[in-house]
Parts: sequence; structure tokens; C-alpha cells
Amino acid sequence: MSEPAPTAAASVIRLHNLDKTYQSGEVDVKAVRGVSLDIFRGDFVAIMGASGSGKSTLMNTLGCLDQPTSGEYLLDGVAVSGLDRKQLAKLRNRKLGFVFQSFNLLARTSALENVELPMLYALPIVARRERRERAIAALQQVGLGDRLCHHPSQLSGGQQQRIAVARALVNRPELVLADEPTGNLDTRTSIELMGLFQKLNDTGITIVMVTHELDIASFCKRIVVMRDGAVVSDSRNESRRLAKDAIAAHANDSHAANLA
Repeated sequence: MSEPAPTAAASVIRLHNLDKTYQSGEVDVKAVRGVSLDIFRGDFVAIMGASGSGKSTLMNTLGCLDQPTSGEYLLDGVAVSGLDRKQLAKLRNRKLGFVFQSFNLLARTSALENVELPMLYALPIVARRERRERAIAALQQVGLGDRLCHHPSQLSGGQQQRIAVARALVNRPELVLADEPTGNLDTRTSIELMGLFQKLNDTGITIVMVTHELDIASFCKRIVVMRDGAVVSDSRNESRRLAKDAIAAHANDSHAANLA
């Protein structure tokens, strides 16, 4: 079964009246209710909401890890609901990069080998030399060109998350999905990571990030708020914070606290 040809679409993501229902015993639980949403190329979107709001279910659907119960999902013009499991895996590998809260790095594998991993499953096959060159370039892009041979245990949490970002970028995806990427990081490292995301977004990379922290969402261009499975707010962030300014302010606050 060949992959359907992309249909005309102005969005990287287009959702129309999307529903996701789970069965809990004899009870149907609607995790996502009638969500319609367009995410455009070059967007940097934060999806916010309390626990149980549906944001994680929506993220799993965007990542082609879960299929909607009803409604339409177009990823870069391709109707996702028409794909079988093999086609979904191929689409994920070609179109999507993932960054998780827990990094998900292989402990006994170097930074370079961790970043090479997604290319082992890429089609067409990526030659070994090209895998190495692309992985090095991705690590340089996130500021870790001098940590190629280091293992995760030899790196800080922030550096491990940068490796995860490099891994997400190495297949040159249309979209990067980040699920609570700052959840295991301290304040300064979180700001630095958001600065990296801002720089990547400035190069044209589309990013969708789930977070429950308003401070983190404030670095994004657009904020989508969910409640009870539905989108209740979708607005442009006109007062977007710049990470470089936030880092400077954090440094000044820390210096003042040390003097007190």
C-alpha cells in the first residue's frame, strides 16, 4: 500500500473537529473534544492546560502515536487517518522530531551515536558517512560539537536535553514536538533551552510544545489553552519573552541574592 499523495494545505498541521474517546470499563471518556486548529510553518506554539485537559492526548495524536476517534488530521498535507501502522511509522520518521521530558537517551551510547539513531530507520537508507556528518552538524547546531564522544552520565541535564534536541533535528523534520521539555531542568537551564528553541524557530523550524508552566509558554509565539478536552483559548503572544533577556535578568537576580 503506497503512501497517499499530500493534499493542498497551507498548514503543517490542520485539525478539523478532532475527537478522541477512550473506554474506561463501560464508560466512554472523551479526552479530546471537537478540536479544530491550524499550525503554520514557522510557528512556535505552546499547548497549555491542567492535568486531564487533553493536551497530552492531543500531543500523542499530533505525533501519530495515537489515532483520533473521529475528525480530520492533516500533517503537511497528508491525511493521517488514512495510513496504516507502517505508513504512520514512515511519516513520523520523515516529518516529525520528538523531544521528551525524560531525554530518552541510551545510557551506554555516546552523544554522537544517540543522535545518529533515528537515521538508522530512515528511508531511503542514510549511508554511514552521511549519518556521521549529519549527527555532528546537529550537535554543533545545539552547541555540543565538543561533546561528541561523551556519554549521558558525563553530561548535565541541560546538555542531555540538547542531545535530545539534536536527535530530533537530525532527520530534518517539518515539525518538532516537545513534551514538557523543561520539566527536569532548573530555572536557568530551562531558559537556556528555550533560547535554543527560539534560535531554531528563527531558522524556520516549526515547534509545538506541551507545558503546564506559564513562564515557559511566555517564550513562545502562540499559546493554546485546553480545558476538558477542548481548546478554550488560542492567541498570539504579543509580549513574547526573549531568552537572552531572561538569562541576563536571572543572573542579576542571583547576584543580588548572593550579596544579600
